Amino acid sequence: MKLNYDLHIHSCLSPCADDDMTANNIANMASLCGIDIAALTDHNSLKNCPAFFAACARAGVTPIAGTELNTREEVHVLCLFPSLDAGMAFDTYIEGLLPHFVNNPKIFGNQIIVDGNDAVVGTEQKLLYAACDIGIDELPALLRAYGGVAVPSHIDRPSNSVISNLGFVSPEYGFAYYELQQESSLAKLLPGNPALAGAKFIYDSDAHSLADLASRDARAITLHERSAPSLIAALLG
Repeated sequence: MKLNYDLHIHSCLSPCADDDMTANNIANMASLCGIDIAALTDHNSLKNCPAFFAACARAGVTPIAGTELNTREEVHVLCLFPSLDAGMAFDTYIEGLLPHFVNNPKIFGNQIIVDGNDAVVGTEQKLLYAACDIGIDELPALLRAYGGVAVPSHIDRPSNSVISNLGFVSPEYGFAYYELQQESSLAKLLPGNPALAGAKFIYDSDAHSLADLASRDARAITLHERSAPSLIAALLG
């Protein structure tokens, strides 16, 4: 079946996202936009995923637990999981990879944790935009250990992408999918990155505001069923 998706959405837990990007606001906006399956991918944390799952159950959207991990090389990589339990186990693991930099909300933004009714239940004290102590080459095997999949983010962006920061995509990384912001970018990237020739691509909003979600063109992916495990299996190639 073909399902409209958006696998790169930031909530109010990400310091760079709007404070009104709460679990229910995101789930309801996704439903209004005709998105069938959506991933919450805050920077280096999954602490708003439980609230997102509760909100999506009411909104009729299939939720995916995820995070946008910032690697040692300052490369952003989407990490997506087949279940909430798997995602929260990974969240516990990456907490130990984050440096102990304290967030300053006046400089970087708020890092708000909400419950399923959008009530504020806390804030994350560690700066979530910092780099984790893990290399991009380690991620595919690590994610498989959690049943998940790693997808390098916005590889056509001039910052925090594998190409902008490392210069090229190594075939040794073993990624099956990559994320592009613009479909037209691929022709420019292929000459210097032959590893992309056999790859597949997803196109997401990278939403930091509700307007980002609303303005995104619908994208569809073919899955065997409407479920998180089916999505992960497809992205593993």
